[in-house]
Amino acid sequence: MMNWVWFVLIGISVVFGIATGHINEVSQASLNGAGNAVALFITLLGSMCLWNGLMKIADACGITKALAAILSPITKRLFPDLAPTSAGMKAVSMNIAANFLGLGNAATPFGLCAMKEMAKHSHEKGVATDSMAMFIVMNTASLQLIPTTIAVIRMKYGSVAPFDILPCVWLSSIVTLVSGILLARIFESRQYRMKRAPATPPG
Repeated sequence: MMNWVWFVLIGISVVFGIATGHINEVSQASLNGAGNAVALFITLLGSMCLWNGLMKIADACGITKALAAILSPITKRLFPDLAPTSAGMKAVSMNIAANFLGLGNAATPFGLCAMKEMAKHSHEKGVATDSMAMFIVMNTASLQLIPTTIAVIRMKYGSVAPFDILPCVWLSSIVTLVSGILLARIFESRQYRMKRAPATPPG
């Protein structure tokens, strides 16, 4: 799907570039964009390597297990399919911790592991469970204490105070996370009632 989206956007750019006589600017913007993408990747690479390494060390030292225990009062209610000491619950806890620190790239491997474990509890292959849906909501609208990735990008483009967005990040992430969880619970309970509702006899 995304391939088609990018294809359409590029096609529109080329058509409008030709129509307005600015095709040279379109070509130059394409080359500059590719170069900027590589430069941004190199800038973020150091931060990604640092935090991914720290996450590996934390897992080897048993910190992930301790973190899962600390978060268990919340996670066991949000993800009843997973046992408190399971590999899936540890992955969920590490994903939450990584997102809390604004490390979306470090959170991704843990998120994939958690989804794989949750999929084992699905009664229908290819259909997401309630826990999987809740996890996607929480992973998308995650609570961030330190938006590390955004701060690195802001620093890259010359911000003298890359962390001055903290109040806005805290407020927006809290609102979106709470709203997402409430909506997920509402749809979950609605679906549960629909499944238990007796079938209406014909005629």
